[in-house]
Amino acid sequence: MPVPVKAGSRYGVYHCCCNYPPLPKATKEVARKKWDNIRESFREKWSKKFGEWPAVADTSWPGHHIRDLWHGGDPTDPNNIIPAEPDTHKVFTDEYPACYDGKAPWNTVGPDLPYTDN
Repeated sequence: MPVPVKAGSRYGVYHCCCNYPPLPKATKEVARKKWDNIRESFREKWSKKFGEWPAVADTSWPGHHIRDLWHGGDPTDPNNIIPAEPDTHKVFTDEYPACYDGKAPWNTVGPDLPYTDN
């Protein structure tokens, strides 16, 4: 297989982003400030590589941190940030607490496929 079995298995569910401990509020705020300070330059660099950063009217889409700042996500890592349509970003923001609290659907293993360890 092109990737280790654990990459496409329950290992990924068990070790997902939802099991990182939360950072103290002050530490999260430092990370948030770092993001705030580089946001515009990040979008410019991103745009040079992928095309114009998406926007609605004159308002840029939020940058979504895949591993969120409250749980230790790097605020400036280009591999941790994607543009997210505002309504979709709200869904992400609403779902993260459910994941960390172990609530459905984040507390169960998905369907039998595409898991490769069955």
